[in-house]
Amino acid sequence: MAIQWFPGHMHLTRKAIGERMAEIDVVIEMLDARLPGSSANPMLAELIQNKPGLKILSKQDMADPERTAAWLAHYNALPNVRALALDTSMTSPARALIDACHQLAPLRGGMVKPMRVLICGIPNVGKSTLINTLKGKRAAKTGDEAGVTKLEQRITLADDFYLYDTPGVLWPRIIVPQSGYNLAASGAMGVNAFDEEEVALELLNYLIPRYPHAFETRYKIKDVSSHSDEQMLTAIARHRGAVQSGGRVDTTKAAHIVIHDFRSGALGRLTLETPEEFATWLAAGQLADAERAERKAAREKIKKPPRKPAA
Repeated sequence: MAIQWFPGHMHLTRKAIGERMAEIDVVIEMLDARLPGSSANPMLAELIQNKPGLKILSKQDMADPERTAAWLAHYNALPNVRALALDTSMTSPARALIDACHQLAPLRGGMVKPMRVLICGIPNVGKSTLINTLKGKRAAKTGDEAGVTKLEQRITLADDFYLYDTPGVLWPRIIVPQSGYNLAASGAMGVNAFDEEEVALELLNYLIPRYPHAFETRYKIKDVSSHSDEQMLTAIARHRGAVQSGGRVDTTKAAHIVIHDFRSGALGRLTLETPEEFATWLAAGQLADAERAERKAAREKIKKPPRKPAA
């Protein structure tokens, strides 16, 4: 099942970003270091109008360090783009983004030409936490659920450095199925947008062959690689006492446990995609989307009778 989530306020955010872009010098996009490709908003490419871009991989302390390095190399190889990995609770590394913005737009700065930066990203990616760290006080609302920030706000980080914070925004239709599952697992979507058990099974299916030690350590399960996703979910349910009357395992509760343990970092430092994997998923998604568009156009053509020539 494809997972989608695009509440009404996200339409307004998309419009606001487009209107603000003309006066912006640098666009900061915050990405989840555990799913950098899936958490990158494809709508931005059409909105940022070739502005210099700074990619910030947040929650790097929860991600696989080797994979984070691969993603940083991937983004830093792109033209007019810089990338940093940050733990948003660390003050000194977070300050590095100001220097990075000045490197991307060296002609901006001073009271005559203040730096104007737009920061955006998916819901619950850590924007507000980072802003509060930079500001040194509670300048932006924070929360552990998607969609806490609802309105754009301007924050002055220095006399000549203005940061425009926008609500977290996804995109109208997610064409990469794996991205939908990864976004749901990360907490970027509202809880009513997906089935927890389905997302947990997809999460287990990806993690079991790549991070078997995570399950050995957390749930004391042996021979992890021999388990299917369903077998692992059952084993986790039994280990955590998610058993109903009659000995039936509560897979719904077990799914909630798996997703919570991933989000909290209790499973360890995990990353759900590499640059190469995401490129493959994206190509397949774009192909499927093009085929879908062709089928839709063909159906519309059949429905629409040919126009009779004028007499």
